[in-house]
Amino acid sequence: MTDAAEDQSWSALRTQLLADPERVRGDESLLQALGLKLEQKNIVEFGPAALSRLAEAREREISARQEIEQVARANFAAQAQTHALAVDLLEARNNADLAFRIDCGAKGRFGVAAGALALEGPAPAGWRSLPTGLVDMILGSGAPWRMGRAPGLAQLFGEEAAEGIESAALVRLSLWSPGRTGVLAFGSHDPEGFVPEMGAELVAFLARVVERTADRWPPGA
Repeated sequence: MTDAAEDQSWSALRTQLLADPERVRGDESLLQALGLKLEQKNIVEFGPAALSRLAEAREREISARQEIEQVARANFAAQAQTHALAVDLLEARNNADLAFRIDCGAKGRFGVAAGALALEGPAPAGWRSLPTGLVDMILGSGAPWRMGRAPGLAQLFGEEAAEGIESAALVRLSLWSPGRTGVLAFGSHDPEGFVPEMGAELVAFLARVVERTADRWPPGA
């Protein structure tokens, strides 16, 4: 059969099939021979587009899981370093040594710019002395902590240490009896180092350790 005849024969067959497609749909052996199957509403066709969507969903799932794992590892590391610093603070010999260990722990364990202890009124050696009422001005009246940008950093860390500090973690201290108001402060050069959305639980835990440890050396004792 010549090419022209084959084309004419195929054209006639195609016309016939298009005119009566139900006969093809009803012939399962013909469909199998042609490698075809009917699409049914209750059957999911895993074609290339569907497989691509599944692959993308899988990648998102893996990415989300990896992100969760990274956050969990970072939280675990932060907790471990916090507990190690707490043990270190309990070994302080006096209030000056306590302040020194806070600064060293901030830099060595947490990689931030500075750590400091500050107290309204006369302060022990190594602590920053603050005007009365400054803690409320910095943290907010009665607020237990503040995370992120804050005023008064030069008074908390000193002029030189405060240069370049863009964010801070600040927790109120209540020391000795009658109560004295102070602040445990950590400063970071990174504007995103401490942000308001962060939880302050670990820093607050260290603040409680500072309070208990400083109770060993009340002023005038």
